[in-house]
Amino acid sequence: MSRFWTDKIASLDPYVPGEQPQDKKYIKLNTNESPYSPSPKALEAMAAEVSERLRLYPDPNGVTLKNALAKSYQLEANQVFVGNGSDEVLALAFMGYFAGGKPLAFADITYSFYKVYAGLYSIEPKLIPLNDHFDIVPTDYENLDVSGVVVTNPNAPTGKALPLSDIETILKANPDVVVLVDEAYVDFGAQSAVSLINQYPNLLVVQTLSKSRALAGIRVGYALGHPDLIEGLERLKNSFNSYPIDRIALAGATAAVQDEMYLKEICDKTIATREQSVKELEALGFSIVPSATNFIFATHPDKDAEQIYLALKEQGILVRYFGKKPRIGNYLRITIGTDEEMSALTAALKTL
Repeated sequence: MSRFWTDKIASLDPYVPGEQPQDKKYIKLNTNESPYSPSPKALEAMAAEVSERLRLYPDPNGVTLKNALAKSYQLEANQVFVGNGSDEVLALAFMGYFAGGKPLAFADITYSFYKVYAGLYSIEPKLIPLNDHFDIVPTDYENLDVSGVVVTNPNAPTGKALPLSDIETILKANPDVVVLVDEAYVDFGAQSAVSLINQYPNLLVVQTLSKSRALAGIRVGYALGHPDLIEGLERLKNSFNSYPIDRIALAGATAAVQDEMYLKEICDKTIATREQSVKELEALGFSIVPSATNFIFATHPDKDAEQIYLALKEQGILVRYFGKKPRIGNYLRITIGTDEEMSALTAALKTL
């Protein structure tokens, strides 16, 4: 601990991302990246932006990207906020809408960055337990005295999705606070809450280009919601970093959003591979949580998850093991790769 650290720095428990080892080449099934290339149109747009124009600041408002997103979701541009990855968008939302003194409600098993943000902004988490089947129970979010509610749909790391009617139940039960729905994986088989935005002014939907659009490397995320909520995020952004997305990322993101055919193509591939992989892992004795994401959450009744994780790593395959965390200590999260990568995983597991 540095003697120059403030008490705030010393108190933080930072997020630990999936490992990115450099010692050899691995089949990476641990960080939920897409196994497919980004849209060729996005690559072309980014290449065209590598020019003398990089001496100029990017558009601080990301107008072309906002317009593309608004058109895609049938919203107005003032209902769209863009940021440097969905993690930045989430951080601004936590700062702006949840750091009000009351606890913030979210599931006990969900994206672990939420607890990190809560610590950073001195927000008390109110953890709502998933049921024994890893379901979010909407009625558990009623009669809460909280600063807001965060729901990840589909949830991570479990992969389970809520129907839109359950999201609406949570919205109706919490009309006076912001309900943030984190839809990082929604394109792989869940119902988006975007269709509810014009009915519920307290709804903020957050998505990312990192997963289904295969652009994790350029860090672009966005929020969709009532203009008042979006204006609040803009005020925060412009008080912190007015230029969050660079020129290359803006060009690539805009082209990717416009290429809806390619989005469908790689999502369909991922879903087909996921369903085949579930069958193959179940044949090996694994129990799989139903997934609407680009990953599966798996446990084996007779095998230790940590031992499987370490053995796969020895064979050059990375999956995500979360340590001895309560309720999920014997689970592995396995990103869906290409058919060839998933076949390699199955073959390696058969040798164990």
